[in-house]
Amino acid sequence: MQYTLDFAKDLDKQDLLSTYRNEFYIKEGIIYLDGNSLGLLSKRAEDSVKNMLESWKEHAIEGWMNGENPWFFLSENLGSKMAGLVGAKENEVIVTGSTTINLHQLIASFYNPSTGRTKIIADELTFPSDIYAMKSQIKLKGLSPEEHLVQVKSNDGYLLNEDDLIAAMDENTSLVILSSVLYRSGQLLDMKKLVEAAHERGILIGFDLAHSIGVIPHDFANIQPDFAFWCNYKYVNSGPGSVGGLYVNEKHFGVEPGISGWFSSKKDKQFDMEHELNYEHHAGAFQVGTPHILSIAPIIGSLQIFEEAGIDKIRRKSLQLTNFLMMLIDSELTNLDFTIINPRVDEKRGGHVCLHHSEAASICKALKAHGIIPDYREPSLIRLAPVSFYTSYEEVWRAVQVLKEIMVQGDYKKFKNTRNVIA
Repeated sequence: MQYTLDFAKDLDKQDLLSTYRNEFYIKEGIIYLDGNSLGLLSKRAEDSVKNMLESWKEHAIEGWMNGENPWFFLSENLGSKMAGLVGAKENEVIVTGSTTINLHQLIASFYNPSTGRTKIIADELTFPSDIYAMKSQIKLKGLSPEEHLVQVKSNDGYLLNEDDLIAAMDENTSLVILSSVLYRSGQLLDMKKLVEAAHERGILIGFDLAHSIGVIPHDFANIQPDFAFWCNYKYVNSGPGSVGGLYVNEKHFGVEPGISGWFSSKKDKQFDMEHELNYEHHAGAFQVGTPHILSIAPIIGSLQIFEEAGIDKIRRKSLQLTNFLMMLIDSELTNLDFTIINPRVDEKRGGHVCLHHSEAASICKALKAHGIIPDYREPSLIRLAPVSFYTSYEEVWRAVQVLKEIMVQGDYKKFKNTRNVIA
């Protein structure tokens, strides 16, 4: 099959989500393939921020209980809306904190080495911030991370074997904390298999959904993990530093939050101002301080788009986009030393394509100079994330043609093969 420009345009004509492209601010002359790091601004998210500022201007302190989206209940209300993205019950999800802060909270709440189970299992490919949090929490328990944090090895430095992860789960394991999708390679782990193995051994297990929330449907009602946490600024398109989210399985409702604050309280008791915390018995218990209202605001508009489009349709297009991208790479970039690192099987792949090339850093700089926005990750990896809402098949086709051009003509050699401060 010839993957021509006309073929790409025909795919765009058949695209059921193409109308949502007009919902986003797309810079003319730029092909944005970095939505797995930071999603683009939608007009509805922008309106949500404007409406929230107007609410502050109009209501002042009364905005906590009045207005279109009363601030006091906003984290819970958005959590109930976001629950559909993970296939959970409404009261199992709360919009709060950040990825790392939420992980600290969950470890503090569920890691109890006094039971004799002292180990936390992770892997050597996990995003560093998650490892920092795990080590920190182990130290706070007076233990050594070198002894009590187990990082399962990868056979090739890019992918994980679920059986290796399961083999590490023993009678000394307290928690297993893994990514649903590996941030470098885009591998989607078999969460159901891992959860069942952990629970058979009496181990709690949770997942970092940073690279799957908003691009992959989750069925937590079926998978039954103990907890999960995520950011919303990637595929959920809620803006830089936007508030994250967490999930706690209802079987753990009533667990005292390890890190407490006044927003951990039951709503009807919070302003009693007592010094004994009457913490909530749902996911809201794992909030800490006052919610960041202006940073939550974009999520209101963003979730409206998800509710309309449906996560299943989003996933279907994402798989089609990444498959098309890989087919073009296979067809156009032969003998140019690129290797596709991510799994090719749909059920094993997240929302981005990962390429290895020894000159990856300089190639990314050259792509940016030609109006293509990729993402570089050590070591020598180029991540390309076409996003269902705003990336067209024509853009994917054009991006690969530009990549081929800068390689054949040697344009990438004009740039140093070292990452910038922010890759």
